[in-house]
Amino acid sequence: MTAAPVLAGPVEIIGTGLLGTSVALACRRAGLEVLLSDLDADHVRTATGLGAGRPRRPEDRPQLVVVAVPPDHLGEVIASALSAGDGVVTDVGSIKEIPALAVAGLPGAERYAGSHPMAGNERSGPLAASATLFDGRPWAITPHAASSPDAVELVRALAEVCGGVVAEMTPAEHDRAVARISHVPHLMAALTAGRLAGAPAEHLALSGQGVRDVTRVAGGDPDLYSQIVGGNATAVAELLGELRAEIDTLLAALTEGDRTSIEAILRRGNAGTTAIPAKHGGPIRPMASVFVAVPDAPGGLARLFADAGEIGVNIEDVRIDHDPGRQVGIVEVVVDAAAADGLVAALGSRGWASHS
Repeated sequence: MTAAPVLAGPVEIIGTGLLGTSVALACRRAGLEVLLSDLDADHVRTATGLGAGRPRRPEDRPQLVVVAVPPDHLGEVIASALSAGDGVVTDVGSIKEIPALAVAGLPGAERYAGSHPMAGNERSGPLAASATLFDGRPWAITPHAASSPDAVELVRALAEVCGGVVAEMTPAEHDRAVARISHVPHLMAALTAGRLAGAPAEHLALSGQGVRDVTRVAGGDPDLYSQIVGGNATAVAELLGELRAEIDTLLAALTEGDRTSIEAILRRGNAGTTAIPAKHGGPIRPMASVFVAVPDAPGGLARLFADAGEIGVNIEDVRIDHDPGRQVGIVEVVVDAAAADGLVAALGSRGWASHS
């Protein structure tokens, strides 16, 4: 059996925005030499200043090239990288069928295997990057029909160096998956947030954590996300058609006062939330929320977390809402359901105002 290739570098990053610079920083964390390329010279200077690598020179021969450019340019940049050298080429774009089709039949196509780390945030540019952005996050590897085993294994090594958890699938299956778990939810968030623009101030004054949770991702770059959604139009349109049918059903149920149909839609939503894998990919465990009033001042959260630790309760998740009338934050800590009542009682004995 042939040994899997070892990722030794250099690694070239083409595109030094959030994802590209984060990959570069993770590779530097692992001790790899990193070469930086970008049409925006300021981005390269910034990424270099962050310790993400150095500008690529003409004589450099990267072992692996990572293309991290906007979706509209993926195909052409991947093709150019394949023709410019003999290293393996991957990308970190959020659509996979279009670049796979763009390289099909090109000389060196066997040296390309796509990939997509499921990580990011609403910010952009190299200053938003982090070496830990991908730690523990899913990282899809999407070889096309002609990808060589060595190319796939080198991309797998990159994902693991960056801290990602690898899932391998075809480009088509990837695009259907991200339409379901990312692209359509983003559009739903944008539609919901759009109802807030220009809303009466007295309506917005009632905003709480729920609407912030639902609309958070709508703050992303519209130009970038229009490229992402447009590049995955077939899969996104199919799911939107299913949603439109459900909205029609819901509208009819509301008009007719059909509580049974409304409840059925809400129950499907309940089932969907429990289908999302729990932490570490394990099964869903019953969780409960405990709400704690925390002074909006330095050290308040640290004291709450320290008290929860001393009580012996692990905080699984945390959300913060701010009391509009007082200098107090309402902190929702999510804990194992069996521990919730005990946590409320123990926090009360330490002077915290809380309820479950």
